[in-house]
Amino acid sequence: MTESLETTTDTTDSGPGGYAAARLRLLQEGSRPGPPRRSALAELTDQWLAALLTGGAQTAGIGRGVALVAVGGYGRGELSPRSDLDVLLLHDGSADRSALAALADHVWYPVWDMGLALDHSVRTPDEARATAAEELKVQLGLLDARHIAGDQALTADLRTTVLADWRAQAPRRLPELHALCQERAERHGELQFLLEPDLKEARGGLRDATALRAIAASWLADAPREGLDDARRRLLDARDALHLSTGRAADRLALQEQDQVADALGLLDADALLRQIYESARIISYASDVTWREVERVLRARSAARPRLRGLLGGLGGRSGGRAGAGGGADTGERSPLAEGVVEQDGEVVLARTARPDRDPVLTLRAAAAAAQAGLPLSPHAVRRLSTAARPLPVPWPPEAREQLITLLGAGESTVGVWEALEAEGLITRLLPDWERVRCRPQRNAVHRWTVDRHLVETAVRASAFSRRVGRPDLLLVAALLHDIGKGWPGDHSVAGETIARDVAARIGFDRADVAVLAALVRHHLLLVETATRRDLDDPATVRSVAEAVGGATTLELLHALTEADALATGPAAWSAWRGSLVADLVKRVSAVLAGEPADDWSTPQQTTAEQERLAIEAWRTGGPVLALHARSEAMAPAEAGLLTGGLPADGLLTAAAEGPPEEGTTGPEPIGVELLIAVPDQPGVLPTAAGVLALHRLTVRAADLRALELPSALDAAGAAAGVLLLSWRVAAEYGSLPQAARLRNDLVRALDGSLDIVARLAEREAAYRKYPRRRGVHAPPPRVTVAPGSSQLATVIEVRAQDAPGLLHRIGRALEHTGVAVRSAHASTLGANAVDAFYVTDSSGAPLKPMHAAEVAQKVERALTSPSDA
Repeated sequence: MTESLETTTDTTDSGPGGYAAARLRLLQEGSRPGPPRRSALAELTDQWLAALLTGGAQTAGIGRGVALVAVGGYGRGELSPRSDLDVLLLHDGSADRSALAALADHVWYPVWDMGLALDHSVRTPDEARATAAEELKVQLGLLDARHIAGDQALTADLRTTVLADWRAQAPRRLPELHALCQERAERHGELQFLLEPDLKEARGGLRDATALRAIAASWLADAPREGLDDARRRLLDARDALHLSTGRAADRLALQEQDQVADALGLLDADALLRQIYESARIISYASDVTWREVERVLRARSAARPRLRGLLGGLGGRSGGRAGAGGGADTGERSPLAEGVVEQDGEVVLARTARPDRDPVLTLRAAAAAAQAGLPLSPHAVRRLSTAARPLPVPWPPEAREQLITLLGAGESTVGVWEALEAEGLITRLLPDWERVRCRPQRNAVHRWTVDRHLVETAVRASAFSRRVGRPDLLLVAALLHDIGKGWPGDHSVAGETIARDVAARIGFDRADVAVLAALVRHHLLLVETATRRDLDDPATVRSVAEAVGGATTLELLHALTEADALATGPAAWSAWRGSLVADLVKRVSAVLAGEPADDWSTPQQTTAEQERLAIEAWRTGGPVLALHARSEAMAPAEAGLLTGGLPADGLLTAAAEGPPEEGTTGPEPIGVELLIAVPDQPGVLPTAAGVLALHRLTVRAADLRALELPSALDAAGAAAGVLLLSWRVAAEYGSLPQAARLRNDLVRALDGSLDIVARLAEREAAYRKYPRRRGVHAPPPRVTVAPGSSQLATVIEVRAQDAPGLLHRIGRALEHTGVAVRSAHASTLGANAVDAFYVTDSSGAPLKPMHAAEVAQKVERALTSPSDA
């Protein structure tokens, strides 16, 4: 029935002031957040716009043939406090264009005056259909078209035709929509793993939930419904709270806003908020995967049905025994056995007709292992049936169950999808109850790419590639799955994880010896990388302490593989060929100790490479610094490589040598520009001076190592100085190109002889930086400086953990110098935005510091870093 504009009832003041006041009252109400508030806000806005349309129609002299239609999120009645208003002014073409323009202005301008974002258009039904046929986003918005005011029949006809067009065009448009979703996922990432997620655009966000509605409207496929509406509601609630907290139309949940949003939603803290968002995103992502797979299957079946139907009509015959596919396509339904009670059908793993989950407690793991090994997805129907009917496994597990778990974990990349399918129906926590504490748990560390649970699965995936280099791959895979299981508990996660690992290992049926090895792997999974990058490997106490902790060659072999798998699964910043070489060197030394060989001692001359010896000799001969530069990544631009070689002095001491391609199993070219070696005659202040020069040239220090080199005996006899200090740096340009090598050396010479005031130059640069406004960011925790007890018998180890910043190593070096201690060696590394440095220091006599003195040095360095002006 056609509704006259003159009969539309105005239930609110059509002026911006009346609507604004009513809107403000609604948003300030705390009694009905969530869906009730969104619906009330949409209804209030409907009334206001309806009144505007009525008044404008009377002014323009238009009686019938126009309608105001809400589309998109507004059409769904999902108005967040700062949402755009997506509105279509629909007309039948009978009104005068000037009158229609006046009507549109009468509706649009009050919205703009309110400061609300408006996405508007004026079209006839035919124009709307034509635009939708050309632009997928327009068509998606029209699928949610909802009548606001005016000619209701006009809106109803548009909805009917748009839905009919969508269903008719679905075989062509759904692949286009899928490509759009994939492109958006690549651009914005996965919502369930991001520390600052975009609630709308990221994969698993509100856009994907809308895409699932569009697929359902096509009648080709439908998403799994369980939990989907709740997941979508939670994301909308979080967006509402974000809008109210920030006063902006924001979809990205920044770190500094998460506590406010959590409080507005009545959640404990920001971690609880993120976990809830991740759980919601995981439900939407899994539903999307399942639904898009079904769409592809249906479209494939339809395509195959056409030639089959032509063959049947032509009397060529066809295979019998097929079943009807969804959407009308025929499907042969052939089944190929994969394991006992498990078959493959239509590209998915399903349960055999004779399978009895209620009598076969291992069936869940057997089906999962078969799916992962075959590289096929588990059918949602199969997973659901297993969830409702499968018997629990006895404790301890039977050997077959343990073997199937290990087979699942060793399948590589295909393990992830199968694991997620089991997670979606709660089967993982049923198998491993301790998993619940790490499920969807965020990791507030920029180095980590994944949530805790996904990181554990990714580590197992990485470990599967190392199964041929260890004698017990089963223990490696299970340790990979459990190494961070303690992060769901308070305290040191390695200590808590050791206890949990013992319980889980016994539960799944390992014997006492294997349980002990798994517990040791979990307890010490960070031991090798932390020791290799933060301790002096030439100190025999370092190697002996690792050997005592590991206990045996088998555990060491497994720990080496686990360390690399863990780092590779963490993210690009956690592993490199350089870190790998340090860990391998440590493992070699520990292996020798476990085999009964004595540990190297600082009192014996350290082995040096030919290049290091050459640098040391030249530093002794010239009495000044000698530098060597090595390109560490083939990704370096030719122009940068040219700068390294362009300013070389005639003696050729500055070199630039490109390395070959990365080793197999590494993450590819490292994000580090060059390795810089500096040899300097031993003298006070070398470390802070060299670090200051690098900072002055805008070089970011990714890793650093300082140690003293013994000169060849022939030079000692000739009256050489006491020794030469060798500094190894891994550096990259903060921005722009790398500095010229000659300028770097000249500034280092000037800084060492006192003619270049590094402190003043760095202060000038910092003052210049303060002139520019900086974006609001996360407030970094304060630096922490501690004494590492028992780390060395020949020196005291001072550990510094701080936010990485230009000139940080220079400030640390100066602070140590002011305390009067001697830095015997230094080992610095940068993980994401965090600097973790260790300094081996002695007193003036070369002995370790007394406990009170060491604590005092740590306090002074910490104070200097907290207040850099005191350094």
